[in-house]
Amino acid sequence: MQSFLQFSPEVQAARAAGKPIVALESTIISHGMPYPQNVQTAREVEQVIRDAGAVPATIAIIDGRICIGLADEQLELLGQSKDAIKVSRRDLAYVLSQKKLGATTVAATMICAKLAGIEVFVTGGIGGVHRGAETSFDISADLQELAQTGVAVVCAGVKSILDIGLTLEYLETHGVPVVSVGQAAFPAFFTRDSGFKADFQLDTPEEQARFIRTKWQLGLEGGVVVSNPVPEASAMQSEEIDAIIAQALGEADAQGVKGKLVTPFLLARIKELTGGRSLVTNIALVKHNALVGARLAVALNAE
Repeated sequence: MQSFLQFSPEVQAARAAGKPIVALESTIISHGMPYPQNVQTAREVEQVIRDAGAVPATIAIIDGRICIGLADEQLELLGQSKDAIKVSRRDLAYVLSQKKLGATTVAATMICAKLAGIEVFVTGGIGGVHRGAETSFDISADLQELAQTGVAVVCAGVKSILDIGLTLEYLETHGVPVVSVGQAAFPAFFTRDSGFKADFQLDTPEEQARFIRTKWQLGLEGGVVVSNPVPEASAMQSEEIDAIIAQALGEADAQGVKGKLVTPFLLARIKELTGGRSLVTNIALVKHNALVGARLAVALNAE
């Protein structure tokens, strides 16, 4: 397995020194934001993690290797490439064996982080149960990954384009704990309150680390969702974003957009319909998650 892993010099040095490391996905760079904001945001998020005392490890598939930590030119490659494949669990072996360029989703990043011995992963929002899933069966592989792969995932909840209630039901069925930070409510990516509650509220990194470490020491498989609301100053209003999401979903349906193309289509359309404000919110929440994730990694490292 180690033959597939390629650590950047920074991450390799952190491993040798026993420093806390935080995994970052690459789909947010290739499919989640336009260039050049995607690469600029990726660099800024990495710096937030360094400033908080941990080491960032952005993960991607390049030339048949799982790259744990990316150089500047690799970030640029992902940010500008039109051919990067969106890699989930299903796609990982194909992209590696065919030596294609792959950007890792939440599920694939969790797998790669676990292989690399990294316990904390920061993303924007996790995937979930899509609206209308009772007929389409469209459920993100992220949820199944959370049920089986022991990595703590810091996010701003699930993207509000999804069915949040069904997503939380699915996580409960599979025994995945959902923790909230600073509030009882489960956040909805662009907004702070989805109308649903998280399972547990744990506000400090030390409490979060103790809970997560206890779960794994008990031999309970799978990850933990650490849901961290977007900062108030950057949050959008529920009524506005709900109406825009409804319009974007209708357009996706009318145009026959399906499967893994749905989320990038919706995020791009929501950006257009909000005049770019959704992208500002997206960047703010990812940076905030990076701070919470880095502090959690430091606390876990001390446990």
